[in-house]
Amino acid sequence: MRRSRIRASAAAVVALTFLSTACTSSGGSNTGRSPFPEPSGTAQAVVRPPAGTKSAAAVWRAWGLKPLPHAPQPPAGPVVRLAGSGAVPVISRVPTKDKVVFITIDDGAEKDPKFVRMMRELKVPFTMFLTDAAIKDDYSYFKPLQQLGNTIQNHTLTHPNMPALGVAAQRAQVCGQQGKLTKEYGKAPVLFRPPYGNYNTATLQAVKGCGPGAVVLWKETMQIHRLQYQSADHRLRPGDIILAHFRGPSELKGETMTRMFATLLRLIGQQGFAVARLDDYIAP
Repeated sequence: MRRSRIRASAAAVVALTFLSTACTSSGGSNTGRSPFPEPSGTAQAVVRPPAGTKSAAAVWRAWGLKPLPHAPQPPAGPVVRLAGSGAVPVISRVPTKDKVVFITIDDGAEKDPKFVRMMRELKVPFTMFLTDAAIKDDYSYFKPLQQLGNTIQNHTLTHPNMPALGVAAQRAQVCGQQGKLTKEYGKAPVLFRPPYGNYNTATLQAVKGCGPGAVVLWKETMQIHRLQYQSADHRLRPGDIILAHFRGPSELKGETMTRMFATLLRLIGQQGFAVARLDDYIAP
């Protein structure tokens, strides 16, 4: 009789131990200690990157950079609305108090695979204004950049000085590129940038008739090693639009696209700005 009671007690202990372990490992509700404890004051478990994964700071260090400040949550509604029945807006700065700037990259002549890797790793948003004459030798280069969430916008077929053209020729430049970009990248551009920033009334008419809803200019231009400012104090302002180009060593005096872009990010960070998506602030 005594041995039977001992065996029953031992079995009960094993059963209780099994039930306690099973509840914890299965994620069910229990009052035991989890093998992956939650941080104090929160109901979410600690999330650690998989073994071998670099932290964001380490990724930026690999490119010789410090991480930029995080961009704030984008506005609930558009700050700048695209043209509907009204006139096409022309902007070079987004009216916002957020300490953000917007990077735009023009033309598309340089197609450096290393730049695609850089953008995939750093996840810096930018907007592309592409010219068909510069990209038609390799439309596919820009698709991975687009897949990262960077939109492709209209920058004419052949990069002419628009006011030097007649109404029909301007319309052909805008509508022609609108059709090509829609076909190649599956989405119609909603923004237009005139080459050299030059436009006239006929340009705005062509833009409105061909589909884009806004003309986007800029406040700063990225040179090889510095920013060229329009402001007298040479400082960034919230909402500034920055112009850069897809350029390689032949145009950058031996520098590469990635080093030029790293310099741009460094200059933005030195003034304490984040980089935001232009599309989050401009919408229909």
